[in-house]
Amino acid sequence: MKGRRLYKMGQDCGMAVTAFETLSFVKDFGNSCVCRTFWLALVLLLLFSKAASAQSSQEVQFLPEIDAYLKLNTNIRVSAQAKDTREGGDSTQAEIGPSMEFYLKPLIRLKEITAFDLDDAKTRPLVLTAGYRYLAAPGKPGTNRIPIAVTSRLPIKAKLLLTDRNRADLDWSNGSFTWRYRNMLSLERTVAIGSYHLIPYANAEIYYESQYSKVSTTELYAGTLVPIGKHFQFNAYYEHQNNTGKHPNSQVHGLGLTLNIYMSREGH
Repeated sequence: MKGRRLYKMGQDCGMAVTAFETLSFVKDFGNSCVCRTFWLALVLLLLFSKAASAQSSQEVQFLPEIDAYLKLNTNIRVSAQAKDTREGGDSTQAEIGPSMEFYLKPLIRLKEITAFDLDDAKTRPLVLTAGYRYLAAPGKPGTNRIPIAVTSRLPIKAKLLLTDRNRADLDWSNGSFTWRYRNMLSLERTVAIGSYHLIPYANAEIYYESQYSKVSTTELYAGTLVPIGKHFQFNAYYEHQNNTGKHPNSQVHGLGLTLNIYMSREGH
C-alpha cells in the first residue's frame, strides 16, 4: 500500500515537472524577441493601416503587412502574419493568423543564388505550408480560412530563381463553405549595388474560385526585397489585379509594404 502511494506521488511529481517545463517553454517563447517584435509591429500596422471602400471600377490601395518567422530546427519553421488584403477581388480585409512550414533539405545552388536573402525557405527545393487565418471587414461576417500550399523552387540561368506556388484556401463564413485554388509563378534575382544587395522580383498569380466556377482573378506584382541587418527584410511592391468574378469587372492597383522578421531558435 505504501509502495503504491509512493508510486502515485512520483507520478504526480513527474506530471508537475512536465507541466512546469511546458509553461516555462511557452513563457520563454512569449517573451522571445520575435514575438515582442511581431506584436510591436502589429500595433503599428493597426495604427497606420486603413480600409478604403470601393467607389469606382478602379481603385488604388495601400496594403501594409507584417510577417514574423521563427525557425525551430533545420526542417520546421512557424510564422505569424497580419496584413490588409484585397486578394481574389474581395473588399479590403484585415487578415491575421499562424502557419507552419516543413522543408526538404537545401540545395547548394539555391543557397548560392539566395545568399543575401534572409528567407531560409528559398534554399529549399520544396516547402509544405499549412495554417489558419481569420479575416475581418467592417459590416461583414468574419471568415475562417485554412491555407494549404506547396512551393517548389528551381535555380535557372543567369542566377535567376523560379518559384512555383500551388495553394488552396478553404473558407468558412456565416455557415457557408467556399474554396479557391491559386497558382503563382515568381522570378527574382539578387542585384549588387556596391556592397549592398537588392532582390527585385516579378510575380503572376491566378485564382480559380468555387463560387464563380472559373478563373476569376489575375494578379501581377513587381517589387524588390530590401534586407536590413540579420533579422529584418522589407518588401516594397506594386500590384495590379483584374477581377471578373462579379459584375461589373473591377481592377485594383495596390502599393504594398511588408516587414519580414526572421528569427531562429537554433542560435539560442
